[in-house]
Amino acid sequence: MGVIGVQLVVTMVMASVIQKIIPHYSLARWLLCSGSLRWYQHPTEEELRILAGKQRGKSKKDRKYNGHIENKPLTIPKDIDLHLETKSVTERDTIALHYFPEYQWLVDFTVAATVVYVVTEVYYSIMKPSQEMNISIVWCLLVLGFAVKVLFSLTTHYFKVEDGGERSVCVTFGFFFFVKAMAILIVTENYLEFGLESGFSNFSESAMQFLEKQGLESQGPVSKLTFKLFLAVLCSLIGAFLTFPGLRLAQMHLDALNLATEKITQTLLHINFLAPLFMVLLWVKPITKDYIMSPPLGKESIPLMSEDTFDTIRLWIIILLCVLRLAMMRHHLQAYLNLAQKSVDQMKKEAGRISMVDLQKMVARVFYYLCVIALQYVAPLVMLLHTTLLLKTLGNYSWGIYPGLDSDTPVESSLLPNSVYSESPPADGKMKVTVVQITMALGSLKNIFTPLLFRGLLSFLTWWIAACLFSTSLFGLFYHQYLTVA
Repeated sequence: MGVIGVQLVVTMVMASVIQKIIPHYSLARWLLCSGSLRWYQHPTEEELRILAGKQRGKSKKDRKYNGHIENKPLTIPKDIDLHLETKSVTERDTIALHYFPEYQWLVDFTVAATVVYVVTEVYYSIMKPSQEMNISIVWCLLVLGFAVKVLFSLTTHYFKVEDGGERSVCVTFGFFFFVKAMAILIVTENYLEFGLESGFSNFSESAMQFLEKQGLESQGPVSKLTFKLFLAVLCSLIGAFLTFPGLRLAQMHLDALNLATEKITQTLLHINFLAPLFMVLLWVKPITKDYIMSPPLGKESIPLMSEDTFDTIRLWIIILLCVLRLAMMRHHLQAYLNLAQKSVDQMKKEAGRISMVDLQKMVARVFYYLCVIALQYVAPLVMLLHTTLLLKTLGNYSWGIYPGLDSDTPVESSLLPNSVYSESPPADGKMKVTVVQITMALGSLKNIFTPLLFRGLLSFLTWWIAACLFSTSLFGLFYHQYLTVA
């Protein structure tokens, strides 16, 4: 049951591509440096002096006051007639960006993992191997690990800020999502069809049978309460990590709508913002069962599609919405970069003075944190996409919408060929006996972690990521629309 043949070749080729080709042809760099994004340059000290009508003192005597040299920063009026110059983002400009290596690695590795997944799916649909491990699962898990690591790094950065309230916001939303997850897990599957209950029951029964075969007595590996408590803690962490990405998305959505002039662009922006809500509704049983699969026509309900067909359509809808979000990325990033000019325009409405250094920092800070914003936009998208891909593979779903294209692999099948069980070890083959025993043990473990369990678990996690994104972005929309002072 080893990883051999085509999958090993694909993995080795993609590893070489990551090392040799992607550094020169990077999708992450192209998304930023293709020329469509323009950033605002901060004014120089000399330009600010000219606008303020000041001239640099020629000697220390000109800057003396009461016998000592002033250390006060130079200030200018806030209502100064300042217009920022724009410049296209180039590869040279990205050197100074914070988190650019993390952003480039996450995006490029996600592209490589997605290509490996597609090639592996084609290979499985044509050759239908039964005794090979699907290597694309490992790639998807690595992508999810990198995405969570990046979000964790960004969240810890907020905790290091002592003066701001970011730490309190993360903790508050973490507790909020913990309570929300506990409430969701209590709801019966008559309303949310994750399949967690049936998946956990199947897992417990299989685990008990496995332990009994090993001569051990057990009531099960873990109780249902402990299982749901662990899920709730995991959900609270995911919610805390997705808090600021959702809040930032709401602000960029409002600014992007103000920039968009075409109706089609505005419509796509609205669909992109509501995409997590569409994903959430796909698992609401009264909607899926009563209005999509069997829509009412008069007094009768007409079966429109089978449950397997709807599961496949649900996977395709999530992937298409993820593609839409990636396509609208530049609109949101440009809306973020325009915050520099927006901050300057807001400053002009205020009275008083501001130091030249503070003004330069206010403008420059927007561009230097561009990759942080890009990561907050991309990381949740990557998590949604590859959780869905894992749901398809581990849940044993199919990409074919019509019944004839459905997967022929049963949900629960024997992992090992009959020869493994019928083969009698030779007298001098102790090593072969050990290999057979290990293979049988691994087969028993895979019979414990069945597609039924993965369907429930990954469906819930996919739904939860979308629910967290929509909750935080909706709160951010309300905050930026009604609570911030214009």
